[in-house]
Amino acid sequence: MRVKEILRTATQAWSPAAHHPAYLALGTSAQQLDATFNTTAALEIFEMDFADTSMEMKLRGSISTTHSRFHSLLWVAYGMGTGRSSGRLIGGGENGTLTVYSPEMILTGQDGAITGQSSKHTGPVRALDYNPFQSNLLASGANDSEIYIWDLNSFSNPMTPGTKSQPVEDVSVVAWNRQVQHILASAGPSGRAVVWDLRKNEPIIKISDHSNRMHCSGMLWHPEVATQVVLASEDDRMPVIQMWDLRFATSPLRVLESHTRGILSVSWSQADPDLLLSSAKDNRILCWNPNTGEIIYELPTANQWCFDVQWCPRNPALLSAASFDGHINVYSVMGGCLEAQQYSTSDKISAAFNTSDPFGTGHTLPPLQVPQPTATSTIIPPLRTPPKWVRRPLGASFAFGGKLVTFENQQPSHQALPRQVYVSQVTTETEFLQRSRELQATLQSGAFVSYCQSKISSAPCEAEQDIWRFLLVNFEEEARVKFLRLLGFSKDELNKKVISSSLGKGKLPNGHGLDVSDLAEKMQNLCTQVSEQGTRLGWRPHVLNMDGLISQALLVGNFEGAVELCLNDGRYAEAILLSISGGEELLKKTQQRYLNKQTNSISMLISSVVMQNWRDIVQGCELDNWKEALAALLTYANPEDFSALCDILGSRLEAVGTEKSCLQACLCYICSGNIHKLVECWISQKDCSCPLMLEDLVEKVMVLQKSVERLRSSEVTVKSSVLEDKLIQYARVLASQGSLETALSYLPEKSDKATVQRLRERLFHAQGAGAFAQLPSYSKPPTGGASAQTAPATTTNAVLSTPSQVRLHKSLHHIVGMLHSVSPGFPPSQPERAPLGFTTGPNLPPSSLPAPASPQSSAPGLIMPVPVPTMPPLSAPGFLPSKSMPPVPPTSLPGGPVSMFSGITQTQSPAPPPPSTAFPSAGAGYPQGGPGAPGTKNITAYTGSVYFLYRVRSLIINQLNVFSLCVCVCVCVCVCVCVCVCVCVCVCVCVCVCVCQILQQLPAERVEQREIPSEHMILKTTFDSLVQRCQLAATDPQTKRKLDDSSKRISSLYEKLPCPSTPQLSPSILAGLHEISNCMAVRNYLRGLEVHTQVVSSSNFSEISAFMPVLKVLMTIANKLGV
Repeated sequence: MRVKEILRTATQAWSPAAHHPAYLALGTSAQQLDATFNTTAALEIFEMDFADTSMEMKLRGSISTTHSRFHSLLWVAYGMGTGRSSGRLIGGGENGTLTVYSPEMILTGQDGAITGQSSKHTGPVRALDYNPFQSNLLASGANDSEIYIWDLNSFSNPMTPGTKSQPVEDVSVVAWNRQVQHILASAGPSGRAVVWDLRKNEPIIKISDHSNRMHCSGMLWHPEVATQVVLASEDDRMPVIQMWDLRFATSPLRVLESHTRGILSVSWSQADPDLLLSSAKDNRILCWNPNTGEIIYELPTANQWCFDVQWCPRNPALLSAASFDGHINVYSVMGGCLEAQQYSTSDKISAAFNTSDPFGTGHTLPPLQVPQPTATSTIIPPLRTPPKWVRRPLGASFAFGGKLVTFENQQPSHQALPRQVYVSQVTTETEFLQRSRELQATLQSGAFVSYCQSKISSAPCEAEQDIWRFLLVNFEEEARVKFLRLLGFSKDELNKKVISSSLGKGKLPNGHGLDVSDLAEKMQNLCTQVSEQGTRLGWRPHVLNMDGLISQALLVGNFEGAVELCLNDGRYAEAILLSISGGEELLKKTQQRYLNKQTNSISMLISSVVMQNWRDIVQGCELDNWKEALAALLTYANPEDFSALCDILGSRLEAVGTEKSCLQACLCYICSGNIHKLVECWISQKDCSCPLMLEDLVEKVMVLQKSVERLRSSEVTVKSSVLEDKLIQYARVLASQGSLETALSYLPEKSDKATVQRLRERLFHAQGAGAFAQLPSYSKPPTGGASAQTAPATTTNAVLSTPSQVRLHKSLHHIVGMLHSVSPGFPPSQPERAPLGFTTGPNLPPSSLPAPASPQSSAPGLIMPVPVPTMPPLSAPGFLPSKSMPPVPPTSLPGGPVSMFSGITQTQSPAPPPPSTAFPSAGAGYPQGGPGAPGTKNITAYTGSVYFLYRVRSLIINQLNVFSLCVCVCVCVCVCVCVCVCVCVCVCVCVCVCVCQILQQLPAERVEQREIPSEHMILKTTFDSLVQRCQLAATDPQTKRKLDDSSKRISSLYEKLPCPSTPQLSPSILAGLHEISNCMAVRNYLRGLEVHTQVVSSSNFSEISAFMPVLKVLMTIANKLGV
């Protein structure tokens, strides 16, 4: 389609490809005259402006060239990289002059546009070309076989490629090779082409047609193949284009024949080697594919010869054609719609002569009755085949799972090579993937301690380090004590401060606030001091002052009155001491009244410690003192209330809304183990849309969840829509980075969301059959040890023992060792409470059970005589003494261990016998540990043994989940008998040995094989037969392993084959299986694979995931082996 037009008879040259905008330079053509017979010459530059919808091109600059007209014109990119240079224009004149122009000078209208000129040639310079590798090198050709090589840096001294070729003739064309910079070719009217080697300054080959009728008018090198060249013939008797290959120079490689008269000009597109233009004397401009010889386009031209055609270097879709009728037309090979006014000859005459008043008489002539011009629309088709610059050099498409599918167009070659498609994995979040792999490795190995330590060392800020320190404590022993240290409360440091403080006492030598020798001396003189004080002071009960009233109330046993009098008189210590004798109810009232009257800074804390009312502390304390409140909860709160109280404190901190307070709230939620609240608090301040921030959240959530599971010894299910959304988002990011298996593990197992189900389906199919044929077994991290990094134990009889028996022997061995560690004189102490305060069941793993310890000494102070029940002596001496034993220490000592099992610690002891001893029992008045410590009901001497046996029974029962119920009953009976005879170590060992013997004698459970219906028996016969044939033909060990695995996994299909009453597979799946079986029977495995794909794509993967991958592997192997 024609897009622009210039009314000139001129030689043309396009600006280089790097020049913007695109310009077209025109030099007045030699040996041609226009309609006015004008003899002047000029060099003009026009701009290619597509913003202007008119057909005319804008003239941007011109210069008069009176010295000569142009036979050839060339625009090179010399100097374009420096400044605002537009390169150089070189014109070959008719008198042998070669002139160099500066385009920027012409465009700006400045003087000095001519930068170089030489008259070295003796005749018209008809041929010009530049070196594509060095833009300063130029070749020119003229009469008498003159060829010169010019250097624009030193224009005055050209060189020759060698001696003149003989016989001498005019050089009509020179062409520099596009691949090898020292190769130059020239051709003349005789049809002979010479190829020069400029390194040797000699011709290396000559090409000529045997008919001797070819007059060469054009020669061009192939843009990509260095040895191929085309020659165009101007002779009307032989209007052809010959394509030569210098490696086979005896005859043309291809001859392009379609023109009916001689060819005047050729131009080869540098953007697409499949486009070659030719213009001839038959008024046609053709576009060829020289590699195939076909015509792919013909330009609509006027009935005039076009003596020069050229492709535009900057816009490869444009070409220009100079014709002898004085027109320079610019065409587009991409087609389009051309709307133009068709003017008749009469319109042109009327416009030129002003027919309305041709003689200037003032009288207008009547209008002629001629048809008005009409606008016509012409549809111009584009090239038949898309050109290379609009063809995709390569193609890429993203697939699910971060896969990138690419292909590229291969370079043309003589051999047909198979095309390749590349599938690559694209990862854009490398740090995210690395951290995700580390997290997955930790979840599988259970090395949470080292993982948390690495996170602490790499944390970017102190707040992040605090969070990981709190998470680390959950996997260590004495978690509450270590939580207190993280909050800045250390018992050792506190003891040092107490010793060094000056409270009216000097430093005491033993470091516990009392000198031992001084205490012994005071105890010896106690009676003497009391006697002397009584003698000196005396007792006067008749005095009716406050002391007298209190004395009378005591004499008559009115403890309430005496306490009331003491409180009114401000004698709080005496009131509390007397209330102890008045009973538990009076003591509580007295404590409450005393605490209500105190208004100092620690009265609220003392009240909460004494009354065990920690809810008021967390709800009313100043949030600046959140550490103190959390420390109090860690020290005194009961297991049942600890998590809720921590959540209340965290909610108050979270409500402040600042980033600092939210991070403090996260620490509270970590202590309570509340994953849901932790997630909500975290995302309220952190933008989790970024993959790395999302990874931060998931790391903390998974580590906290595993710590909670470790404490509870069971899986933890968190019902949180917020967490579910974040895990789905996390799975999507993992899937986009190619971590499909990990992404599938993070999707919620039970979700009604269509997006989750769709994502699960895509993840399943994206992994393919191979991923599910060898799924790795996910091992839960250990839940009991302090560090969860234990080495695997060595089993000597692993071949003879089942996995369940091995686990049972290990557990029993641990129980026996635990029982042997019990001291013979004292029952085991209460186990430590879990760090987070979760109430756990008795089925803890062996490594989580604390070592038994001796009871602690009771606290000194006010003691009230309480009888202690005794146990009857055992018949066998040496196990448990017959005397009464001290009770188990209370569970709520400040900073001490707290029971994990609330149900066990509150077991009622038998009713006590009548008082028979004067020895008091610790914990009767104030609980052990001093005033204010929360108390629990006492456990009698044999309760520790019952508790240990209860743990033994629980651990044994947990190991019997694969055996029948009767064995569990037998074990429970054995345990109950042991309880009745007061458990001892040897009895428990006997129980363990007995249980092991019973389990070893148990017969294996018989699994009934369901019979396959007759209508589906053909499936089993066909599949098993194919497996056997493949096993006989296979020689590769890897293939044999796949077949063995397929033979085992195919049985899952036979188990799902339906009975009439309980079908397990849908009819469509069954129909597909029978179709696959038929394909296997006739060995049409390709059809079987197609049916397999249809069944998988249209079925629910949960129904077919067990056997369909096996069938695909089986058919693939069978097709490969040809069985």
